[in-house]
Amino acid sequence: MKVLTEPIYERLAGGGCVENLAGNMAKKYRFILYNIRYGTGSGWRFHTPFPYRGYMGRTDRKFESIAGFIESLNPDIVGLIEVDGGSRRSRGVNQAGQLAALLGHSFLFESKYTRPLFSKHLPIVRWQGNAFLAKENILSRKLSYFDRGVKRLVMEVELDSCVVFLVHLSIKYAHRQDQLRELEELIRGQTKPVIVAGDFNSFLGLREITPFLTATKLKSANLNGLRTFPSGVPMMELDYILHSPEVIVHHLAVPHINLSDHLPLVCDFSLRTG
Repeated sequence: MKVLTEPIYERLAGGGCVENLAGNMAKKYRFILYNIRYGTGSGWRFHTPFPYRGYMGRTDRKFESIAGFIESLNPDIVGLIEVDGGSRRSRGVNQAGQLAALLGHSFLFESKYTRPLFSKHLPIVRWQGNAFLAKENILSRKLSYFDRGVKRLVMEVELDSCVVFLVHLSIKYAHRQDQLRELEELIRGQTKPVIVAGDFNSFLGLREITPFLTATKLKSANLNGLRTFPSGVPMMELDYILHSPEVIVHHLAVPHINLSDHLPLVCDFSLRTG
């Protein structure tokens, strides 16, 4: 399996451009998708002295490393899965806001859980969500919730250049299939280029979401099927960046960096014009 190691990427100057198929200069964007596990870390120590003990620990230092890694890649767009919005383990700090301040980006954070759900009121769990950050202006946002599953949030964010959907799908196969059908309905009728990204929990790999790709005419940016989970020895492709035909992917890599139980996706793309 091909896994990119250091040096990961050259740093792009702001507003980088590439020549598109028509010979015109098109702006180049860098999108990072990363399930950061709330900044709680990874490895065998996460489960000592008892299983999942790591979820209870402080996240300051680990998240600083994650933030530094993301900053080093100079992204235009960042989609974060499993973000702490300000629980005691992050000392009341919203991790998305902390990263946005570092990058100079706008950000959106929202809990993954719908309101009557009991988990919305639990001390740490209620601060668990997903986040979207962008250098470009955020024109509008829409929050939707799937009918089934525990993690139901769909973040729909409109930028000048495209519309991005950020999701974290259910670990139950039947629920995931229902969620994908609902997501298909949300995408239908979009007039701008579309990107759908997130942790799909697709334990059967790309074949599990092939019907969704066929129905929406989206493509996976990860043409080589690079695996993203677990980060130590990646065995499954759980995380995806999917895109409409107007999005031209120039490069995608999965940096082998062990800051979470997932590996990040780093995607450089431009938009087809004319």
